[in-house]
Amino acid sequence: MNTNSNTYTVIYSIVLVVVVAAILAFTSQALKDKQNENVKLETITKVISAATQADPDYVIAEDTDILEEYQNLISDAIFVDVNGEKAGQMNIGKEDKKAIEVASTSDLKKQNDIIKKIEAGNADAASELKLPVYVFNIKGQKVTVIPCYGAGLWGPVWGYLAFAEDGRTFDGAIFDHKSETPGLGAKITETPFYSQFKGRSITDEGYFGVIKGGAKDTEHEVDAISGASITSGAVGTTVRTWVKYYLPYLNKLAAESAAAQEPVAEEIVEPTTEEE
Repeated sequence: MNTNSNTYTVIYSIVLVVVVAAILAFTSQALKDKQNENVKLETITKVISAATQADPDYVIAEDTDILEEYQNLISDAIFVDVNGEKAGQMNIGKEDKKAIEVASTSDLKKQNDIIKKIEAGNADAASELKLPVYVFNIKGQKVTVIPCYGAGLWGPVWGYLAFAEDGRTFDGAIFDHKSETPGLGAKITETPFYSQFKGRSITDEGYFGVIKGGAKDTEHEVDAISGASITSGAVGTTVRTWVKYYLPYLNKLAAESAAAQEPVAEEIVEPTTEEE
């Protein structure tokens, strides 16, 4: 065959593309399990990081087995529907840590797409919503972690919000992003930003603000990042949007907490007299 002909060039290009595609497909498939494991580890690390902010003395050591730590701390992991009712169960891996199930960022994106449909007026989409909930025991305290996911300035932002037993107060929070600006919007991943959430709370209607120029309501708002008002605002919108759909579940936590704190009435026993 004439190697200088157009036919040879076309055939050579096709063969090269097919071979490269086959190699990439094989490599992707071969690494799929490892990629999924890395995604799981990253998610669990974030969830634990949010939950353990309830304990100021807690530190994740560099040599910590994250899956084993999750086994030790987790009490339950479920999905809830738009009414706050249990809609599914995740394996918490008490018997086998390799069996642990979590909702990845891809899963959160799917739920966020459903939320967008509901926000756009598609009420039927509400039946598709299955929101992840992680319940931890942190030194005897029940800490509930819920995720959130939304659009930042340049790409998606997401986070994990840890709530105290009252279903209102933040025990912690942590955030991440795909492509926010380094030194500006990317600061949502840094302690000075997310540490503001601890001890503050959502309102009974689910409001919480990330405020440019400084929080005015220091119970229900935090300061935005200077120079990153769009990303900060996006985080605030993301938190409020997801909390709105978790609110029926959080309300149940609040009701349970209030009931547990009610004093138990003592039974009054009338004295009896014996006839002589």
